[in-house]
Amino acid sequence: MACSCGAIFRDWGRRLEDLARCAKRDGIALYLAVRHPGVSLWVKGVAVLVAAYVLSPIDLIPDFIPVIGFLDELILLPLVVGLLVRWVDPGVMAELRDEASRLAERPRSVLGAAIVVAVWIGLALLILYWVWPIS
Repeated sequence: MACSCGAIFRDWGRRLEDLARCAKRDGIALYLAVRHPGVSLWVKGVAVLVAAYVLSPIDLIPDFIPVIGFLDELILLPLVVGLLVRWVDPGVMAELRDEASRLAERPRSVLGAAIVVAVWIGLALLILYWVWPIS
């Protein structure tokens, strides 16, 4: 049975998309787990350390190193997130995942979007003023 390369790449792309969606949901769920009273203190501590590592400008493997610079984000972080998810009580994790799904589907802030658009328009006008010849 022959299989086309296009079908293989489409399936691979769908799997990666599903994994990314689940990782996003689990990341939000772990954020919520830090505030949940049913989650143990040491799981909360590890979740805070992982969040600090993600937000930190210092990486285990610097990102400017080609290919291997992103290995910590591609391998280490999903592995740690997966372990954290397993350490949370399954009933609590299901509750947190439901809440995370609702938060992910919630409409974004209109005010926040308006501020971002205003900043971009302001920067564009500033660049236009700087570049445009005045006669």
